[in-house]
Amino acid sequence: MTRVLVARLDSVGDVLLSGPAVRAIAAGADEVWMLCGPTGAPAAELLPGVDRVLTWAAPWIVSPAPPFTPESAEELAGLIAECRPDSAVILTSFHQSPLPLAAMLRLAGVSRIAGASVDHAGSLLDVRLTPGEDFPEDQPEALRALAIAGAAGFPAPPDDRLAVRDLPDVSDLVPDGPYVVVHPGASVPAREWPAGHHRRLTEELSERGRTVLVTGTPAEAELTARVAGSRGIDLGGRTDLHGLAGILAGADAAVVGNTGPAHLAAAVGTPIVSLFSPVVPAVRWAPWGVPTIVLGDQEAACRGSRARVCPVPGHPCLSQVDPATVADACERLISETEGAQR
Repeated sequence: MTRVLVARLDSVGDVLLSGPAVRAIAAGADEVWMLCGPTGAPAAELLPGVDRVLTWAAPWIVSPAPPFTPESAEELAGLIAECRPDSAVILTSFHQSPLPLAAMLRLAGVSRIAGASVDHAGSLLDVRLTPGEDFPEDQPEALRALAIAGAAGFPAPPDDRLAVRDLPDVSDLVPDGPYVVVHPGASVPAREWPAGHHRRLTEELSERGRTVLVTGTPAEAELTARVAGSRGIDLGGRTDLHGLAGILAGADAAVVGNTGPAHLAAAVGTPIVSLFSPVVPAVRWAPWGVPTIVLGDQEAACRGSRARVCPVPGHPCLSQVDPATVADACERLISETEGAQR
């Protein structure tokens, strides 16, 4: 039996974007175990092809960074010993190094390790991709992951869209008729459209005859209540990630920033109005594989900064996007999708 350990140590969206690569690996292995960080592990549970999920907080990935101690290293070593992989595929973004994890995997006896690294890897990687014509830095994250898996010997699946393995029954949360999802929260403040803009969007869509569901985590309950107001349906804190997938799957469209739920919407095939802060490049992290309209100034001064808090007063890259413009984008996506289905 061939068991492959796939590592993607960061957030929900990053794990979901690795889904096509995971399916490629699963097609050529008997078992796929996935090693994820604490925030990304729930997304890995949804991915087709994953047999088991292991969770570990990597000090070079997680923010705020936990200390790297002998105890944390022993915890990781124990997980690797439990998995006993025949090989490992380390999936990273351009700004992350696979080498710390590769060193730990090598010490644990993993005989074949693949990853992408701009740094000389010595004996830590058996398969090493480096930036170049065949492996450009500016490419969608889903394709980057597929390239790493392909170099490891697992060719891309016929369908490279994102996917989740099943959808829950959310009929007790959603209306009988059509609806639009507005998800106002984001993983960091630099990626948030202002709450007041979200509220005006809810009002605007309602005036156009749209039912609006406002989603968010329990920690975002105050935000979702404000955004929903008296015109939307507030679902803040009422679902986990799996339940959110079910709600997004039934939506005519979703309005969301460049954060994990955008990629969850893509994984269930829902058209997306992406309020995209350019602190990371849209060419890499925009929703993948579904009809998408990207709004936000992609040439703003914050572009490429990877800032967690907007470094520009007034957050102009997103605050200047008018709610009516977002509502128009929703209507356009819904109309185009309905036209394509006829």
